[in-house]
Amino acid sequence: MGHEIIDAVKLFDGSDKWVLVVGDLMLDRYLIGSVQRISPEAPVPVLLLKDQDDRVGGAANVAANLVNLGIATSIAGCIGMDAEAKRLLDLLNTLGIDCNAVIQSSERPTIAKTRVMSSQQQIVRIDQESQEKFSNAENAKLNMLVKNALAKKPSIVILSDYAKGVLSDEVCKSIIKECNLAKIPVLVDPKGKDYSKYKGATALTPNKKEAGEACGVNMTDFDVLLAAVKDLKKELKLDFLAITRSEEGVTLLLENNEYHIPAAAKQVFDVSGAGDTVIATLAAGLIHGLSPEKALSLANTAAGIVVGKVGTAPIHVGELLEELKSKNASDQADKVVDLAGLMRKVHSWRSAKQRIVFTNGCFDLLHRGHVTYLEAAKKNGDRLILGLNSDISVSALKGVTRPIIQEDDRARVLAALESVDAIIIFNEQTPLNLILSVKPDVLVKGDDYTEEQMVGGREVKSWGGELKLIPLVEGRSTSKILEKLRL
Repeated sequence: MGHEIIDAVKLFDGSDKWVLVVGDLMLDRYLIGSVQRISPEAPVPVLLLKDQDDRVGGAANVAANLVNLGIATSIAGCIGMDAEAKRLLDLLNTLGIDCNAVIQSSERPTIAKTRVMSSQQQIVRIDQESQEKFSNAENAKLNMLVKNALAKKPSIVILSDYAKGVLSDEVCKSIIKECNLAKIPVLVDPKGKDYSKYKGATALTPNKKEAGEACGVNMTDFDVLLAAVKDLKKELKLDFLAITRSEEGVTLLLENNEYHIPAAAKQVFDVSGAGDTVIATLAAGLIHGLSPEKALSLANTAAGIVVGKVGTAPIHVGELLEELKSKNASDQADKVVDLAGLMRKVHSWRSAKQRIVFTNGCFDLLHRGHVTYLEAAKKNGDRLILGLNSDISVSALKGVTRPIIQEDDRARVLAALESVDAIIIFNEQTPLNLILSVKPDVLVKGDDYTEEQMVGGREVKSWGGELKLIPLVEGRSTSKILEKLRL
């Protein structure tokens, strides 16, 4: 997890950007106790009630995730005129969520899901909701409030659809049309089999089951599903589409590329609300300058945290930063690999159609010239592999007094650079065997070489690869540093 992502998250709290969430608002209620006997009246467990925990759910949980990340949030939706409505409004106001676009209706109850829990085990769920379509009066009032909110120019709009009636075809199409005119991105957590009402949105984030239902294909054959989803993305004119795949991670479809992000969860207690966390964190990342790939990677990390909690629980910016820093240290160490480990990474990157760049060198006494060179090399593709000369190899090239820094230490310091994605130490005088194994798309060296002098250059060209020469920073070298140290 790179420094760019961590720096973006640090900007969340106190940001001047804000999000409008439109969707189905719910109250999640947990009745918590213990079961020690079976009822004499019927063969059912008797719960000795010890506690009641009320939380915001549905689209309200998306909003809760955003405010806990430090993002100002307004919400639009519908609640009833009952005790559950009062409780839900109290929770939303306590969180600091703007509820000016929430309507209250006498035509339906507040959606509430009551879960009866014994020792973290859900025994039964009781749902309160109306299955009646929204009336013209309800739709008119909601549309007016949403338009008023859009006029204030949110940084992004999230449509959180739980198929409970708020996001009808007309409402979705109207919001997306207005947002397109105002150049406001729209993210959608979709429901149902017909996604045509989401046409023109920026992105959709269905889970694998939802994507299969929308495309009318079997979700168990992911290759078939992926092909169908690609067609769906084009049909709906989306910028990108992300399929959340539970323990299999997330697959991101962009214009010409696809990326697979591995699952981040360490331990799963409850997946309730994980999709809410994904779309909220994705939105927060996008409005703070992250690419879809990096924003989704961040969202995947956030989801991995919340599924380790019991019940619907939003992410908090503090715990996300802590996890990112821990993951960053782990990711850095994981960059240093042997050949088998490198080839596993290469296979994964190739599967995601990522462009692989290869370079090599001694990188003894890391300095500005090295860092600048590696940053420039990375710009030629998606992933940069660094072949690092071993101590034996450096001594053969530079003399018995070199290297100054041992190979393991050089590798670990280089692994801290965001531009480098994998490091492999090699003993040979040249990296030709490595290049033949990896078959990079681009081979890079400094401009103190010519293409004819590049080891592996002829071979890279033979499989259609490119050769690139990077200008070096003048006056910056390990030799010059050593000369100063000897003075």
